[in-house]
Amino acid sequence: MKVALTIAGSDSGGGAGIQADLRTFAAHGLHGTSAITAVTAQNTVAVVDYVALDPRMVVAQIDAVAADILLAAVKTGMLANRAIVEAVADALARLRLPHLVVDPVMVAKSGDRLLDPAAEAAYRERLFPLAEVVTPNLAEAEALLGRPVRSLDAMAEAARDLHAQGPRAVVVKGGHLEGEPVDVFFDGRRMERLPAPRIATRNTHGTGCTLSAAIAARLALGHELLEAVRGAKAYLTEALRGAYTLGRGAGPFDPLHPLTRR
Repeated sequence: MKVALTIAGSDSGGGAGIQADLRTFAAHGLHGTSAITAVTAQNTVAVVDYVALDPRMVVAQIDAVAADILLAAVKTGMLANRAIVEAVADALARLRLPHLVVDPVMVAKSGDRLLDPAAEAAYRERLFPLAEVVTPNLAEAEALLGRPVRSLDAMAEAARDLHAQGPRAVVVKGGHLEGEPVDVFFDGRRMERLPAPRIATRNTHGTGCTLSAAIAARLALGHELLEAVRGAKAYLTEALRGAYTLGRGAGPFDPLHPLTRR
């Protein structure tokens, strides 16, 4: 069985973070392992509080898994602060783990910045050069580049400029644009627009985590990079079709749909 590792925060509401990643790995037939970076107190309405783990403990989890289990892919989610970003980058460079997908979790759905500028710089300088693909949403692309990214043309330029920072490929996610959601993929050679139908639901908590985990899972299974991204988007669209209301806010969707709909 193929094995993937998620390095991310724990979501007590169960919709995003480690919880979403592990369900996504399972839906793809992978065994999921984890290194928790932070413990959050959250529900469908808000993140109430969180505590970041000591970077030493984050690295200890990565090392423990990698020392015993053959990993086929890795993804990162919430890394919480500069010290954790740098420690994770050091560990991944040292271990040379394959198929790294970096979801640069920097901006909350409310628009609030989750990281300080030093941590954002550490992403660009330390993690991006190790990544097979980086998956920022529009707000994260703006934070990384320091300029607005609010159209398909701007997304294409953002993908080019982020690619120049070291990753093999970039997916700029356009789900927050009006109209049909379109992502932009660039790998230094191919610039592709990747449309998908917009599913009418407010229950979208964890979409970014799930997309990056699905890309990592498909890379672990041997898919070519653009094929993995296209397949992950199709998988996420079907998961959104199965979204369900849970609580008073933005609920989850169904990342286990390949299993639950059989």
